[in-house]
Amino acid sequence: MTNRIRWGVLGNATIARKCVIPAIQKSRNGRMHALATRSPGGAREVVSENKIPRVYDNYDAVLTDPQIDAVYIPLPNHLHHPWTMKALSAGKHVLCEKPLACNAGEAREMLAGAAESDRLLMEAFMYRFHPRSRRIKKIVDRGDIGNACLVRTAFCFHMDENILQSGGNARLKKDKGGGALMDVGCYGVSVARWLMGSEPITVQAQAVYHPDGVDVHFAGTLRFAEGRLAVIEASFVSALQQTYSVVGSRGALELPNDAFVPWEKDARYIQRRADEETGRQHLIPGADEYQLMVEHFADAVNGQAQLLYPAEDSIANMRVLDALAEAARTGNTVTV
Repeated sequence: MTNRIRWGVLGNATIARKCVIPAIQKSRNGRMHALATRSPGGAREVVSENKIPRVYDNYDAVLTDPQIDAVYIPLPNHLHHPWTMKALSAGKHVLCEKPLACNAGEAREMLAGAAESDRLLMEAFMYRFHPRSRRIKKIVDRGDIGNACLVRTAFCFHMDENILQSGGNARLKKDKGGGALMDVGCYGVSVARWLMGSEPITVQAQAVYHPDGVDVHFAGTLRFAEGRLAVIEASFVSALQQTYSVVGSRGALELPNDAFVPWEKDARYIQRRADEETGRQHLIPGADEYQLMVEHFADAVNGQAQLLYPAEDSIANMRVLDALAEAARTGNTVTV
């Protein structure tokens, strides 16, 4: 294997076309080798722009290509588990879109498959690689805002009304792992656990459901040890929100509505002391968090780094998502 690992991508999803494939091509240690899509004609533009050498009309062809070292899986949620297992069995390292699986049981099977195949598996939570996210984490861990006692997160957008009414989108299909909690609430759970540095003990939740059975409007609370709390909001029917804040005993950190996906523009956050109303705005130079993510994964594949966020972290995230879904369905407080 060369230091520049060769990537194969399963599916021509928007996240792959617009974010991850360009990030791989810009990366210092990887390059696109093949794209598999069931509609090759629709992939001409991304293939041309990124100079992808091979295009396959089926996913298995990527897994049997001996030149491919790692695959990125941006398929609908219900396909993450089966195609990850196939890829691992074929000897490929796997970077899989969030959420890693449809439940914690599937995630555990995927981790076991990675261990059995001696291959790496990582969930594509790109926000953790952005320099602003890493700065926030450092400030919290250092205790600069005192003891972190409350995290608030919101990732919401308004889906097109025609799509909501038709129910045709995979995000609205229960059998495809749809729902606002799974699609965007997973970010809130992830960042709350990350910044608290521990796992929640119990959760509560409320949800509004689409006629097809998936949640489209969701609010949940996580209770951590020592009386610390987190609030999670996720929605397909509200105005755009994409933010989080961390409140401590001596101060607070607040991010604007680009907290998880600031693209490559300069990123800002506000830090306030406990007695301040406005605080001070800080600026972080723009960066491509997708590029930073794929470069880290490639370094790990090449044996030059340990995964910062191994699949065990993803299993823990799925346990909380499972508990939140149960709490919303039943109205009960659920132990994680």
